[in-house]
Amino acid sequence: MIEMEQNFPITHTSTAENRHHRLRAQRAAGYLACLLAVLVIGLPVYWTVIGAFKTTREIYSPVPTWFPLNPTFENFSEAWQSAPFARYYLNSIITTLIGSGLEIWFALASAYALVFLRFPRKDLVFLVLLAALMVPEEITIIPNYLTVANLQWINTYPGIIVPGASIAFGTFLLRQYFLTLPQEVMDAAKVDGAGHMRTLFGIVAPLALPAVATMALLSVVAKWNEFLWPLIVTSTQEMRTLPIGVAWLLDQEGVTNWGVVMAGTLFVLVPMLLIFLWAQRFVVDGIAAGAVKG
Repeated sequence: MIEMEQNFPITHTSTAENRHHRLRAQRAAGYLACLLAVLVIGLPVYWTVIGAFKTTREIYSPVPTWFPLNPTFENFSEAWQSAPFARYYLNSIITTLIGSGLEIWFALASAYALVFLRFPRKDLVFLVLLAALMVPEEITIIPNYLTVANLQWINTYPGIIVPGASIAFGTFLLRQYFLTLPQEVMDAAKVDGAGHMRTLFGIVAPLALPAVATMALLSVVAKWNEFLWPLIVTSTQEMRTLPIGVAWLLDQEGVTNWGVVMAGTLFVLVPMLLIFLWAQRFVVDGIAAGAVKG
């Protein structure tokens, strides 16, 4: 009996040490995963940035350098003069702002209707919405192009914007968040005589700000970087957007001047990087809420 009492503290200490070692191993694995993620995601971005400041001779040097030995801004001026980037910026800003605005509006309105309004076959509508999430975008390109061509919207802003004015993911994300909102607040709004528009923009949207901000940011990034559809539906330099301009720059420069191409890539990358850094906290909160609370 006395021997068992003496062995118990030893066993308890051994269990605590094992737990401590396990926690340290898990923490080390987490740091390693973060480091790998940073390398996989950040290394191409870093290589693009330093490539934009390198000379052509340094880029094609057999010994790669991790820092520009002779930093130069000539790649930026040459890229800007090689293609009408001012026009590309204008087209990208217009299509991104209007396209994202329409996406946010349709997502808000449809998610509100699916959660707070009563109408027949609401569950069936939601199932159709989920089915739309499974359809690859490439499948809809030909029908959309034929429709846009019949409407004579080729090389126009409506031709770029309207086919992508609404996405099922935005409605799905906001619907899942709206379901977590307290019903008492909605009942209080009804008692105060608030209509649907006042309830949506005065109560629901502010309460769901993390999810709305997340959906808006994802929409803006997707519109800004969209390449395939604007490439198909436009054929003139006046209607091209920034990603197509960079691809056109690559075609013009071939493989002889990657510094110019990297500089053009930064024209596309920097605005979205600044917006993402500003709104990243909303992305984390919104995605976590949509995935867990739904």
